Amino acid sequence: MGRAGAVIVLGLTGSIGMGKSTTAAMFAAEGVPVYSADAAVHRLYAGRAVPLIEEAFPGTVVDGSVDRQKLGEAVVGNREAMKRLEAIIHPLVREEETAFLEREREKGAAVAVLDIPLLFETGGDMRCDKVVVVTAPHDIQRSRVLARPGMSDAKFKNILAAQMPDADKRERADFLIDTSKGMDAARFQVREVIAGLKAFA
Repeated sequence: MGRAGAVIVLGLTGSIGMGKSTTAAMFAAEGVPVYSADAAVHRLYAGRAVPLIEEAFPGTVVDGSVDRQKLGEAVVGNREAMKRLEAIIHPLVREEETAFLEREREKGAAVAVLDIPLLFETGGDMRCDKVVVVTAPHDIQRSRVLARPGMSDAKFKNILAAQMPDADKRERADFLIDTSKGMDAARFQVREVIAGLKAFA
């Protein structure tokens, strides 16, 4: 860090229902460029990944875009199919991430955020200078998630089982943002993180 023309890469992650997307939007509102892995997947499902997915999973493309429900039916619960899908998507998402960081480096950004849901689980933290974990007490997380349409307690438990426990993420974080105390408190924490990083730039 502190290299001429370098951008500090801040990994942003957090378990389901912790407020990661809202926090990413707060970084963006403060003028920090944010790369969203989820948004990249959405773009790929309507663009570059379409022919590759149709070839691997025939019938999952509708009107020129990947139908997420049909794709889900083809891969959920099938480890081999999931591995095939990841082998298509992950390299494309990484390409987009690399292009994003290159653009921000050229623009002279001091800090850039990589918003990656399974950052630690996929080893993405190795590509970051620092990591911020978005967190909240379990009861708040649970009530947020169960308020989502189509969510059940069993589904929530399955999702949690696939993610690194919040306590482990917090232990590995360079910064924590607690979203349980309201938007203003979270925004204050975001500004503190940015100020702390810029001091190193």
